[in-house]
Amino acid sequence: MPYDEGLAERVREQLADVSFVTEKRMFGGLVFMVNGNMLCGIMPERLMLRVGPHAHEKTLARAHTEPMDFSKRPLKGFVYVLPEGLESDEDLAEWLNLGLDFAGRLPPK
Repeated sequence: MPYDEGLAERVREQLADVSFVTEKRMFGGLVFMVNGNMLCGIMPERLMLRVGPHAHEKTLARAHTEPMDFSKRPLKGFVYVLPEGLESDEDLAEWLNLGLDFAGRLPPK
């Protein structure tokens, strides 16, 4: 199943003023990177968000999230945000800012 192009366009709009953002096809979806570090990804029917290991459990306690796992083991520091948590542009901006708090502070690759 292809990624949600509508959500991808919304993410592009939200990140338009962020420096050094690139896109790359990965994991069967589209990944957005900041300074070469993964920020988020558009997967079928959800947003993959990198929040870092320290914010992982706190983020999972929020509504509309679930653990990210590709191999039946959750990947600490990454979460899925379900469509219900992405309905408004304000919701999306809040999630992206949470991801930028982590990925935006990593050294460039």
